[in-house]
Amino acid sequence: MSTESNSYVDFHVHSAMKPYGRSFNYSPKYKNHKHRSAKNSIWYYDPPSIADKLLNYIINLTKFSQANFTSLAKGGVRVVCASLYPLEKGFFVNKIKNELLRDISANFATGLSKARIDAVQGMRNYFNDLEREYKFYKQLDRKVIDLPDGKYRYMMVNSYANIEAVARADNKYLTSICVIMSIEGMHVLNSRIGKPPKTGEYMRNLRIIKKWDNPPFFVAMAHHFWNHLCGHAPSFTKLVKSKVDQSEGINTGFTALGKKVVHALLDETNGKRIYIDIKHMSVTSRQDYYDIIDNTTGYNNLPIIISHGACNGMSSAKKRVAGGSKVAYKLNPVDINFFNDEIIRMAKSKGIMGLQLDERRIANQATLKATKSSLKRSKIMHYRSELLWNQIQHILEVLDAKNMFAWDCIAIGSDYDGIIDPLNSFWTAEELPFLADFLERHVYNYMSKAKFKNPNNKIDADEIVQRVMSTNGLMFLKRWFK
Repeated sequence: MSTESNSYVDFHVHSAMKPYGRSFNYSPKYKNHKHRSAKNSIWYYDPPSIADKLLNYIINLTKFSQANFTSLAKGGVRVVCASLYPLEKGFFVNKIKNELLRDISANFATGLSKARIDAVQGMRNYFNDLEREYKFYKQLDRKVIDLPDGKYRYMMVNSYANIEAVARADNKYLTSICVIMSIEGMHVLNSRIGKPPKTGEYMRNLRIIKKWDNPPFFVAMAHHFWNHLCGHAPSFTKLVKSKVDQSEGINTGFTALGKKVVHALLDETNGKRIYIDIKHMSVTSRQDYYDIIDNTTGYNNLPIIISHGACNGMSSAKKRVAGGSKVAYKLNPVDINFFNDEIIRMAKSKGIMGLQLDERRIANQATLKATKSSLKRSKIMHYRSELLWNQIQHILEVLDAKNMFAWDCIAIGSDYDGIIDPLNSFWTAEELPFLADFLERHVYNYMSKAKFKNPNNKIDADEIVQRVMSTNGLMFLKRWFK
């Protein structure tokens, strides 16, 4: 399938997580190998085998690479927000008592190396690990790589103007993927793990980040575990939930230090403003953040960013009743997903919601159980792509009920390589063109019969899919990525 004209945008990938982890097996460590055949190269192509797919289908483990740059190139992805994520130690302090078993299970689940797991278990400084992963990307920035499909490179960019310049420089012999940096979890500011946080330490590390050549466009304040800044939402399911304890700080709000960090991130006098990604915040933390931007001069027009999220189908945190769309009951009603009033707020702010491609997030258990199965790949793609369409339909109907235009705030934030359970048959970024094609079928069937409160929502199916996969992301970046 040709991908030359796709120019897809993905607001959340972890392209370096696996190759950076595997680099701990080599000497020197932390090297992003220039040869794409090396496992510690960000270009290393690792499509899932039949055994890999079966393993994912049965126990939801994703060991294969989903967002290596070769897969991104094959999938027609041209802009990514690459998420830096020093793995949290909480994953490896768990109820599996035997150390060897812990290492094996963690390596098995994430596709990392045992040497990387050992390093995380002994880690004392998240900030050092953050800087190493950032430098891992820097090593092959602008380096041209020969792939079977042609010459490619990735370019780390600092503005939408940079993206436009890269697009103009590309030609039929060379294709570039623009890389925008982001961070998932501000535990990264902690350089004294296990000790009480010091404000000076956190603020010093934040100032260093703001002085990077490629500072992050946005950061997620919370992730899976307590970080002394703000409470996180429950994020684990099934096996991981039963073995890993994320109870400390869960469902709490912002601390005084967390609020100080938010203001420093949004400050424009100490470097470029770094926006806040509200994914993984607890409901209380999200409300605290909304209060901050509502009551601080200069913050009123900030965009609400959800880099990789899903709707939970419920009206609000106070009114936990499924509604707002004909498919609300099919969605996963958990706090890590977003309420209807938050979706409305995001759209009004000229924000963006990158829909993640994780089956555990976008649909509830009853919906997943009721989803048809087949041995034919095309039918599987049709059935599983409908799970994503349900999310889009919900957003559309929620916004249209408020007489709002719905087609300018929805994008893709796949979370590929973020230890997710991907939509079956859409295993990696390479399958995104197929996802677009099958999504268009659902859009067409719906739009051919739909009536809207806001007549502007009646647009062609192909335009809707183009907006979700590409245009909305580019327009958001044009507005905010200065």
